[in-house]
Amino acid sequence: MLGVMGDVFLANYLREVISSGDPLQTALAWDLLRLHTAIFLAEAKMFDLDKHFAVHASALRLSALRSELLARNLANADTPQYKATDIDFQKALSQALGESAAGTLRTTRSLHLAGANAAGDGVGGARVEFVERQPLTPSLDGNTVDVSMEQAEFAKNAIRYQASLNFINSQMRGLMTAITGQ
Repeated sequence: MLGVMGDVFLANYLREVISSGDPLQTALAWDLLRLHTAIFLAEAKMFDLDKHFAVHASALRLSALRSELLARNLANADTPQYKATDIDFQKALSQALGESAAGTLRTTRSLHLAGANAAGDGVGGARVEFVERQPLTPSLDGNTVDVSMEQAEFAKNAIRYQASLNFINSQMRGLMTAITGQ
């Protein structure tokens, strides 16, 4: 791209050439304008919208999964022998971004489809490993849910989810401003 100054120069040059009335110069000016437009469109196609939103889209999916796990833990707070589960959010996010960015998701068998499996759940092309949470104070009935800790983690996760939504909304507003030129 020419940049702002180059675009202004090109616009002024085209205006002068077209107003001169010389048919050969006008035809060359139109060819130059078509070339400039083709370059602009080619550069615009290089913008990868999926890559632009990848971090926060993966974070939203992981936060939603984590909210389900934390809600399940809270719902089973009084269930004997229930083991509280969680995910390592940072590890899962880095795996989701690493694998989805490299495009290594392969479905060579029917069991490889995204969804629940024996060891974890698929999010963004990556496998999420569930970990058992270790209680601070062991329960006599074998339940590992600490209600206050689960509530605190649920609140932190809700804030993380809202922050990702706010960031995506901000990016969308920026893109809309760039598209409409306002």
